[in-house]
Amino acid sequence: MKAFMKKYKHGIPLALYGLVYLAWFFALEQRQTKDYMVVHMNIDEYIPFCEVFVVPYLLWFIYVPAVLLYLFRKDRDGYWKNVVFLCTGMTVFLVISTFIPNIHHLRLRQFPRENIFTAVIGMLWKADTPTNLFPSIHVFNSLGAHFAVLNNENLRNNKKIRSVSLVLCISIILATMLIKQHSMFDVLTAFIMGAVMYVAVYSYDLVALWRYRHQYQAAKRARKRARIKIG
Repeated sequence: MKAFMKKYKHGIPLALYGLVYLAWFFALEQRQTKDYMVVHMNIDEYIPFCEVFVVPYLLWFIYVPAVLLYLFRKDRDGYWKNVVFLCTGMTVFLVISTFIPNIHHLRLRQFPRENIFTAVIGMLWKADTPTNLFPSIHVFNSLGAHFAVLNNENLRNNKKIRSVSLVLCISIILATMLIKQHSMFDVLTAFIMGAVMYVAVYSYDLVALWRYRHQYQAAKRARKRARIKIG
């Protein structure tokens, strides 16, 4: 058991964050208020409803965890970068949703046709309120997963995996609008936040900077303890 914990202890912070995130998110979903900011852009009116895109929308729940799990097992540095990317964006989303309650009115009153896809969307709409929208976490985390693939040597050099990741990322992003889960505004704000986080995590490598600072502080404390013992 000790060997297992030592090998996989880097998963504990993410697990704890996941519990905090879910508790916070579900609290927001249950919140009752009339003071909502209505999220809407004119282009939303021209985006068609396409129920088949519920498939890639739901594949998000496999795609993002699958990339994270691979990094967790095979690339610890890439894992921490992906965790910082995802968790920072998700926290920003929670803070925005807390202080700026938001809602959209894009959902259809009646489906244009009945099939298995619209049935699934109907169940999704019952479970997920049209609130707490931007930046879209479906979009942001999909970008984060694809960025992680592109920044892992093994995944990047596998043409099939790279291509599948790109197709999934794009189709999930489109799905958020085509099944009326999000406005274009939510997508654009997710892209903006994704660009900022990419520069911070992958261009400036804040994870490496934090690690260097942590090691420097540890070495400084060790030298201080050594001087005390000598004295």
